[in-house]
Amino acid sequence: MATLPRAVRHAHRRVAALGLLALLATACGQGSATGGDAPAAAPVNASDAAATAPLKINTSPEQNRVRADKAEDVAAKVPEAIRARGELIVGITGDGTPPLSFLADDDSTVIGVESDIAQLVADVLGLKLRLDRTSWENLFLAVKSGKDDVGFSNITVTEERKDIYDFATYRVDQLAWEVAKDGKVTKIAQPSDIAGLKVSVGSGTNQEKILLDWDEQNKKAGLAPIEVQYYQRPADYYLALKSGRIDAYFGPNPTSAYHAAVSGDTKIVGTLSGAGESLQGLIAAMTQKGNGLVQPVSEALNTVIKNGKYAEVLKRWGLSNEAIPTSQVNPPGLPRQRK
Repeated sequence: MATLPRAVRHAHRRVAALGLLALLATACGQGSATGGDAPAAAPVNASDAAATAPLKINTSPEQNRVRADKAEDVAAKVPEAIRARGELIVGITGDGTPPLSFLADDDSTVIGVESDIAQLVADVLGLKLRLDRTSWENLFLAVKSGKDDVGFSNITVTEERKDIYDFATYRVDQLAWEVAKDGKVTKIAQPSDIAGLKVSVGSGTNQEKILLDWDEQNKKAGLAPIEVQYYQRPADYYLALKSGRIDAYFGPNPTSAYHAAVSGDTKIVGTLSGAGESLQGLIAAMTQKGNGLVQPVSEALNTVIKNGKYAEVLKRWGLSNEAIPTSQVNPPGLPRQRK
């Protein structure tokens, strides 16, 4: 996705300074946790947010990130070529999707929960963090080719991706249904709830796969099909929501919750695991398949989970409810797409 227009980003920051980001702790879907991951938590809605303590977000280039100490035993497991270089090159989008990855007030420094967790991993591995800002599509190519050591960009583990990449998990994956605040849709919890709706979703995403699967289920049940609309920029689908050209947007819960909180124009009417209804989706750091980096990355994540630095970062960005108790290497992912 393209970067949000500067005026929109700055509007988000002004509202964030007023402490309206408490809603970001929403979250958890209907799928059961797998492999020891945290069970799904009850979603937080807009009315609940008003009762919680305000959360202020620092959007300046001087982030004063949470830092961690080097763990010699874990750092020793990093592939020699990366250790010799002394840098961990992290592919990241910085594409204007707060609180995940977006630009600071200087319009050039990438900030957000993704870069903060990447910093913790680099610290534990004894490496200097170098962020390589790129597009979503090029991120996968950069990691596959070895140009980037690891990708941190809200990447969901899928069985198909595991054929090409290795994964070390660090958050649960939640999706959200966002609608106009005064729109006709009040709840989306099952496939029949979207029958006949106009829905926007990101092309090539896991949520698109889930959306199309729900639509197929509806059509087999004799229900009206959905109309899918694709937009390149967040500003475009939010304008479509506001104008009534679409009934709902289906995307990552953190960004939708953030937008609902700061804009006042939309609301969340349902959440779902990023892997669908039967499996808790997981967000992970992505490395080149078989290059030996994924295990130390996972151990670095478990180090900061254990010492509390990980929890500090999630709390900083309002995402404590997306925490996992243990980082896993290549856990069960989103099922393969049926052909």
